Amino acid sequence: MQYIVNPYDEWYALVRAIELKEKNGGTVTTITVGDAGCDPIIRKALAIGADDAVRIDALPTDAMQVAQLIAEHARSGGYDIILCGKETIDHNGAVVPAMVAEMLDCGFISNATQLDVDGGQATLKREAAGGEEIMEVQCPFVLSAAKGMAEQRIPNMRGIMSARTKPLTVESAESTPSTTISQFTLPPEKGACKMIDAERPEELIRLLREEAKAI
Repeated sequence: MQYIVNPYDEWYALVRAIELKEKNGGTVTTITVGDAGCDPIIRKALAIGADDAVRIDALPTDAMQVAQLIAEHARSGGYDIILCGKETIDHNGAVVPAMVAEMLDCGFISNATQLDVDGGQATLKREAAGGEEIMEVQCPFVLSAAKGMAEQRIPNMRGIMSARTKPLTVESAESTPSTTISQFTLPPEKGACKMIDAERPEELIRLLREEAKAI
């Protein structure tokens, strides 16, 4: 199985961070919680344009653990903006960015679709019911990026070659997971499909009442 960078983190958060660096200066650091198996995937982020990477050496068990480890590193990192994808495509929890902001006691904007920075102030846009919200926030802050924040970048050969020499720092983890997995089972297999003649609606009604189960 070939693992990938979470698309919301790569296509939107990472690329927008690189665009801001190209426009305003500064550096882009990626932070990953995982074991050594993550290193090849991290190198892709470096190939796209990140300047350096940090891997916190721990197997992520729950969102709280991941947020704690990221926040602990960020406290000493002096970051102006922490950009995250709005959610991961494995668990779809969408909670880590908000947790990180709470632990760092800084502003948080969720599901942002546009980000512009002028000095120490940022202007953000996100979709809302019936329209869009535009807000301003002072750095430092955390945001979760949604579709529209940036366009996907494909690493070129120069980026791939330079990624081999960019620094990837491994830090030890000092956080204990707050949850454990006690059991893992597969869902039951789907039963056979019953075809009901269109001329027999009463049979369909009977089956829905007597045999159908709520999902």
